Amino acid sequence: MDLELERLINYKHHDPHTLLGVHPSEHGALFRCFRPDAVGVEALAAGEKAVPLAQSAPGVWEAELHYAQHGPGITVRAHYGDGNSWEALDPYSFLPTIGEVDLHLFGEGQHWRLYEKLGAHALTHQGEKGVSFAVWAPGAAGVSVVGDFNHWDGRLHAMRSLGGSGVWELFMPGLAEGALYKFEIRPLDGPPFLKTDPYALATEAPPSTAAKVFKAAYAWKDEAWIKQRSQMAQRQPMIIYEVHLGSWRRKVEDAGQPMNYRELAPLLADYCADMGFTHVELMPVMEHPFGPSWGYQVGAYFAPTARWGTPDDFRFLVDSLHQKGLGVLLDWVPAHFPKDAHALGRFVGQALYEHQDPRQGEHPDWGTYIFNFGRHEVRNFLIANALFWLKEYHTDGLRIDAVASMLYLDYSRQGGQWVPNPFGGRENLDAIHFIKRLNEEAYAQVPGTLMIAEESTAWPGVSRPTFLGGLGFGFKWNMGWMHDTLDYFSKDPIYRQHHHKNLTFGFLYAWSENFILPISHDEVVHGKGSLWDKMPGDRWQKAANLRCFYAYMWAHPGKKLLFMGCEFGQVREWQHDQSLDWHLTQYPEHGGIQRLIRDLNRVYKSDSALWDLDGEPGGFEWLDADNGAANVIAFVRRAADVDHAPLVCIGNFSPVPRRYRVGLPVSGRWKEVINTDNEVYAGSGQGNGTLQSEHRPWQNQPFSVELTLPPLGMLWLQREG
Repeated sequence: MDLELERLINYKHHDPHTLLGVHPSEHGALFRCFRPDAVGVEALAAGEKAVPLAQSAPGVWEAELHYAQHGPGITVRAHYGDGNSWEALDPYSFLPTIGEVDLHLFGEGQHWRLYEKLGAHALTHQGEKGVSFAVWAPGAAGVSVVGDFNHWDGRLHAMRSLGGSGVWELFMPGLAEGALYKFEIRPLDGPPFLKTDPYALATEAPPSTAAKVFKAAYAWKDEAWIKQRSQMAQRQPMIIYEVHLGSWRRKVEDAGQPMNYRELAPLLADYCADMGFTHVELMPVMEHPFGPSWGYQVGAYFAPTARWGTPDDFRFLVDSLHQKGLGVLLDWVPAHFPKDAHALGRFVGQALYEHQDPRQGEHPDWGTYIFNFGRHEVRNFLIANALFWLKEYHTDGLRIDAVASMLYLDYSRQGGQWVPNPFGGRENLDAIHFIKRLNEEAYAQVPGTLMIAEESTAWPGVSRPTFLGGLGFGFKWNMGWMHDTLDYFSKDPIYRQHHHKNLTFGFLYAWSENFILPISHDEVVHGKGSLWDKMPGDRWQKAANLRCFYAYMWAHPGKKLLFMGCEFGQVREWQHDQSLDWHLTQYPEHGGIQRLIRDLNRVYKSDSALWDLDGEPGGFEWLDADNGAANVIAFVRRAADVDHAPLVCIGNFSPVPRRYRVGLPVSGRWKEVINTDNEVYAGSGQGNGTLQSEHRPWQNQPFSVELTLPPLGMLWLQREG
């Protein structure tokens, strides 16, 4: 038998189009198809009679055609021994849907709209409607498209390899949106296996794992939002509400089942707008096979999870938030991916997206694979994916998960378990190059975007531009502040005087990066308890401590992030498969915390002293930093405009009221714009109302006033007028 036919029959031919489809012959055209198990096959062209084909080799059928048109558009009808027949347009007479320029850019790792070429796309090609399929699988002996349209039979629709690019391609005429599919990979050795499309735009709902042919049809209505969103985020207010969509609010009338994207959209948008948040950050919505991973083990990077609706349903959610004046941030996970057999891991039977060496390619803590950032095509996959969510879903930024794990080759490894870089160091040079290029492209291509790093080490310049030697992020989570502050507030007040530096140390480095102060989901899971549980004392003291903590956090330099449920003092630890305990807001302590957050957000957004100079030391001045014995601190926040009235903030972190003299930068009448002990927040009601300054220098200020500091309370003072 001819060697080429033998490869075709064994499903390991690199280019089945050279044998199948229509080819010129002495008598006009030779048509050949591959239909194993058939007992008879016919070919039909539009307006012509069916032509029976003869079997020339096992499963190979062919005949001379004398049609006037020998191009695409020939239908194959196969008959089987059980009396059934199967009919479909033949795909092997079509030119490739991917051009040389696309392949060249991909090989360089610079095709930023690669998601428009790889994957599955419903389109018209050479006059026929159908679906183009393409997948990167270098090293495979053969690749086929399988799905509900061919009974998941990998023998029927083998793809062709496009030169040395590693890309396999096939256009299937007659196929429409909604078709389920996977790729069948035939390795050089061993049996074939199925993989979900890495570029799938939609998938089945878990636990099913097939990709779905999808074409967006959503009509956006957020033009006004996109046009006005700030390109100077460091000089704008930012209060982020972090949300897990599956557990924010569930259907009471339907046994606690999660809501879909369209059901959640108006509820979430109205609530966040009413509470005064500026952004909503969604924990990963990219399709993930394991729900309890909360989305941090991604299986399909280009598809929003089908658990809660279609991709256009998710677009509706983003649009709804934008129309309420809320930015949308997505958690994004380029640091690692799961080992599920259907996903990216060992995609061609060996490492492709990851390193083969487990010292570089496997994460010891999370049981996952690590991307090979040194490979052009892998970097292209990730950067194109980031741009995809920013452009195609109109999102306003990405929070990049686990950046530290990418930066260090020895992250969470002992000696001998990691491979040094070419200079003998622990820095992951490939990952650093990837991160810098990612941020450069995101900011260049999507004006107003936010790139945020969850980075937990002292790596310098995380939120500094790449041209200054930084990593290029816009913001960095301040993990040190979070740990120190929660440690302080978890202490009984009698011991806090010995931990006063936990409150003040963060101000030594507060301007070294553009910081976000995060109270995220990580602080209320895995046995850590809720914020409410972290606070010491009885029920009243827990509520008072929590209110005081929030007012301190909102007054501290840096943007804010708060996990859902924390805004009303959720008591139990967060569970991903249960709704938040919204009924708690009917009780005074919890309703009071919620009202305080709403008021903190209102005052914060209205007073530029609290955010205008977040990244510069000129926006902050100590009044009282060393009063640990009394558990008191006081400071001033200022705006860039010298005529803007400063804000004076005083915190009393002990459970007893105090008479206290505080310095004031200007004279006049000063009012309490925030008093966390106010009765409206279920406090004891101790406060001062309006105060007249005295011409008595104090705390390096020309004026001062004596006032009452409420127990476990914080005051914000603003000059009238």
